[in-house]
Amino acid sequence: MIYPTVKQLTNDEFNRYELVIGVAKCARIVTDEYIEMRAKAQKMIDNHETEKPLAALIDPEYKDKKAVKIAIAKLETGRFKLKHPIN
Repeated sequence: MIYPTVKQLTNDEFNRYELVIGVAKCARIVTDEYIEMRAKAQKMIDNHETEKPLAALIDPEYKDKKAVKIAIAKLETGRFKLKHPIN
Protein backbone atom coordinates (compact mmCIF):
# COMPACT_ATOMS: atom_id res chain seq x y z
CA MET A 1 0.00 0.00 0.00
CA ILE A 2 1.60 3.23 -1.12
CA TYR A 3 -1.22 5.72 -0.70
CA PRO A 4 -2.53 6.54 1.83
CA THR A 5 0.42 5.72 4.03
CA VAL A 6 0.12 3.87 7.32
CA LYS A 7 1.12 7.08 9.10
CA GLN A 8 -1.68 9.04 7.40
CA LEU A 9 -4.29 6.44 8.36
CA THR A 10 -3.20 5.96 11.96
CA ASN A 11 -1.76 9.34 12.99
CA ASP A 12 0.93 7.34 14.85
CA GLU A 13 -1.67 6.10 17.35
CA PHE A 14 -1.77 2.54 16.01
CA ASN A 15 0.86 0.21 14.62
CA ARG A 16 0.53 -1.43 11.22
CA TYR A 17 -0.82 -4.68 12.71
CA GLU A 18 -3.64 -2.85 14.47
CA LEU A 19 -4.34 -1.09 11.18
CA VAL A 20 -4.60 -4.43 9.37
CA ILE A 21 -7.09 -5.75 11.93
CA GLY A 22 -9.10 -2.51 11.71
CA VAL A 23 -9.17 -2.55 7.90
CA ALA A 24 -10.25 -6.20 7.92
CA LYS A 25 -13.14 -5.42 10.27
CA CYS A 26 -14.14 -2.40 8.16
CA ALA A 27 -13.97 -4.53 5.01
CA ARG A 28 -16.35 -7.02 6.61
CA ILE A 29 -18.81 -4.19 7.34
CA VAL A 30 -18.50 -3.01 3.72
CA THR A 31 -19.15 -6.55 2.47
CA ASP A 32 -22.22 -6.86 4.68
CA GLU A 33 -23.53 -3.50 3.41
CA TYR A 34 -23.02 -4.63 -0.20
CA ILE A 35 -24.81 -7.94 0.40
CA GLU A 36 -27.75 -6.12 2.00
CA MET A 37 -27.88 -3.56 -0.84
CA ARG A 38 -27.79 -6.31 -3.47
CA ALA A 39 -30.53 -8.32 -1.73
CA LYS A 40 -32.82 -5.27 -1.58
CA ALA A 41 -32.16 -4.53 -5.25
CA GLN A 42 -32.85 -8.14 -6.24
CA LYS A 43 -36.10 -8.11 -4.24
CA MET A 44 -37.21 -4.94 -6.05
CA ILE A 45 -36.50 -6.57 -9.40
CA ASP A 46 -38.27 -9.79 -8.43
CA ASN A 47 -41.35 -7.85 -7.26
CA HIS A 48 -41.38 -5.82 -10.50
CA GLU A 49 -41.02 -2.56 -8.54
CA THR A 50 -38.40 -1.25 -10.96
CA GLU A 51 -37.30 -1.66 -14.55
CA LYS A 52 -33.68 -0.80 -13.79
CA PRO A 53 -30.98 -3.47 -14.02
CA LEU A 54 -29.35 -4.76 -10.85
CA ALA A 55 -26.13 -2.84 -11.46
CA ALA A 56 -28.00 0.47 -11.59
CA LEU A 57 -29.54 -0.13 -8.16
CA ILE A 58 -26.24 -0.68 -6.37
CA ASP A 59 -24.31 2.30 -4.98
CA PRO A 60 -21.48 3.14 -7.43
CA GLU A 61 -19.02 3.30 -4.52
CA TYR A 62 -19.49 -0.45 -3.98
CA LYS A 63 -19.68 -1.49 -7.59
CA ASP A 64 -16.52 -3.00 -9.11
CA LYS A 65 -14.31 -2.18 -6.10
CA LYS A 66 -12.74 -4.46 -3.55
CA ALA A 67 -14.01 -4.25 0.02
CA VAL A 68 -10.52 -3.59 1.41
CA LYS A 69 -10.01 -0.63 -0.92
CA ILE A 70 -13.38 0.83 0.09
CA ALA A 71 -12.56 0.28 3.78
CA ILE A 72 -9.22 2.09 3.44
CA ALA A 73 -10.95 4.99 1.67
CA LYS A 74 -13.54 5.20 4.47
CA LEU A 75 -10.80 5.19 7.10
CA GLU A 76 -8.96 7.92 5.24
CA THR A 77 -12.04 10.16 5.00
CA GLY A 78 -13.02 9.54 8.61
CA ARG A 79 -16.25 7.62 7.95
CA PHE A 80 -14.69 4.70 9.87
CA LYS A 81 -12.51 5.23 12.93
CA LEU A 82 -9.97 2.94 14.59
CA LYS A 83 -10.31 2.50 18.34
CA HIS A 84 -8.07 0.95 20.93
CA PRO A 85 -9.75 -2.07 22.58
CA ILE A 86 -11.06 -1.56 26.07
CA ASN A 87 -9.27 -3.83 28.52
